[in-house]
Formats: sequence, structure tokens, C-alpha cells
Amino acid sequence: MTLVKFNPQKNNTLMPGFNDVFDSIFNDTFFADRMVTRVPAANISESGDHYHVELAAPGLKKEDFKISLERNVLNISVEKRTEDKQEQRNYAKREYSYSSFVRSFTLPESADENGIQASYNEGILAIDIPKREEAKAVSRQIEIK
Repeated sequence: MTLVKFNPQKNNTLMPGFNDVFDSIFNDTFFADRMVTRVPAANISESGDHYHVELAAPGLKKEDFKISLERNVLNISVEKRTEDKQEQRNYAKREYSYSSFVRSFTLPESADENGIQASYNEGILAIDIPKREEAKAVSRQIEIK
């Protein structure tokens, strides 16, 4: 009995081209673009008088975002459609692009919903949520008697 090591680079003689078919399908940009999750990462922090939410969403415009507040839940959504228009009909590949996402954050009860402000600068959506007066951290010096 002889043992032969299997080397997928050399021993592709059983069904030549079999692996190449799957490689070409899954390495195509159509599948590669859609297999990646497109939900932006978020940083949430707290200062003495505000909560801060930052979303990394490069390549968008501030008009692409929709921010809403429903029952203490802050919803951030984007819906973007891109159509690559070429006037000539002799193209080998034409793709429509549609991407969307929704991120939802439950606000703490100490948040003041009326003062929420948002800005978009250099690919970062920054949302500042003020705290209610009674929730702000109060520090004072205590006199020793």
C-alpha cells in the first residue's frame, strides 16, 4: 500500500476546473460586495453633561441619513441607491448598487430628547444627547469642620 499526500495545487486531476468554477463564482465582485456586512461601527461615550454616539460611515452625505426618535429609541438609517449609467450599450458588466442599514440605540431615562444634535464631518456621524439637569454629575468641595 502506498500513501500519497494530497496537494490541491497538483492533484486537481480528478475533476479539472471544478475548484476554478467555485472560485470564479465566489470571487466575483457581485458576490464579494454583498457578502460583507455593511453596518457601520459605533462608539458610545459619556461625559459629564452629554452622551455621545459616533458612527463611522464614510462615503455618505449628510442628506443620506435619517435620524428619528420613537419611544426612547434613537434610530439612524441610510438608504442609498447608486446606478452606474453608461450611454453606450457595449458594456461587459453593469451593476446597480443598493445599500441600506439601520442602527437603533435605546436612550437612558436620564437623556433629554429635546436637545439632541447631530453633525456629519469627514465620514463620522456625531450625535450629542444632553443629559437632564437632575442626571448631570454634580461635584462640589466638602468643607471639613
